[in-house]
Amino acid sequence: MLKLLGRLTALLVLGAAIAAGWIFYPEIEQFFRQRFAPKTEEAPAPDLNQYLLLISELHAHRQRLLLEYQQAATDEERESVLLSTRALLEGALPALMECWLGTPWDFNGTAHQPGPDKVACGYFVSSVLQDAAFNIEWAPLAQQPSQNILGTFLPEEEMHIRVDTDYERFVDEVLSFGPGIHIVGLDSHVAFLVAQPNGTIRFIHSSGSSPWCVVDENRTTAHTLQRSRYRVFGNLTANQDVLAAWLTQQPFPTKKN
Repeated sequence: MLKLLGRLTALLVLGAAIAAGWIFYPEIEQFFRQRFAPKTEEAPAPDLNQYLLLISELHAHRQRLLLEYQQAATDEERESVLLSTRALLEGALPALMECWLGTPWDFNGTAHQPGPDKVACGYFVSSVLQDAAFNIEWAPLAQQPSQNILGTFLPEEEMHIRVDTDYERFVDEVLSFGPGIHIVGLDSHVAFLVAQPNGTIRFIHSSGSSPWCVVDENRTTAHTLQRSRYRVFGNLTANQDVLAAWLTQQPFPTKKN
């Protein structure tokens, strides 16, 4: 554990020093993927033990970054800490989501952790965010329409609504905003969309179609994303207010109609 913490700490310190935290995003993502990703080609199974370990490590690094943020004397120093915060979340959140893979779906599922209990799409999104130390209202957020879930974190000008947009054009547009962790709302669904620095996407969600569980899909296999006529999306980790609120544990009041 100490060795793992030391390695990630070194990466984050390097990022702060050069004031470009997400430059080393691939190293952080590789670290988390090697530590937490499924190790075989078999269908992934939920992994609660790894999930809890990842949560513990992520929270420890948040505390360290919070101290740096509080001690920052200039806007440039605070921005550097936020860049490192972005790098941390963009590496850690997908790894945390991976621990849910194989958790069964149910329309009324309210599972709060990976395992045999069933989880609906909204509760999957809400649980991942809460366990990653976003100060949210777990059940009220999960029960909202997808646009309200996204609006809980981002202002309207950063929420992009598309109707009947060609799928390939839509994905290209998402990627044009750069790397990040998006929340995506569809006709009757909500999910995470991870835009990666290499120009690919990962669509991670609790799927109400085959195989009826939490899945990690790519651009080609994300059929639910392809079929939806309505799409709303926004990049959580590109917003500095979201990053600062995560660091300082400010609450995200649930947006309601």
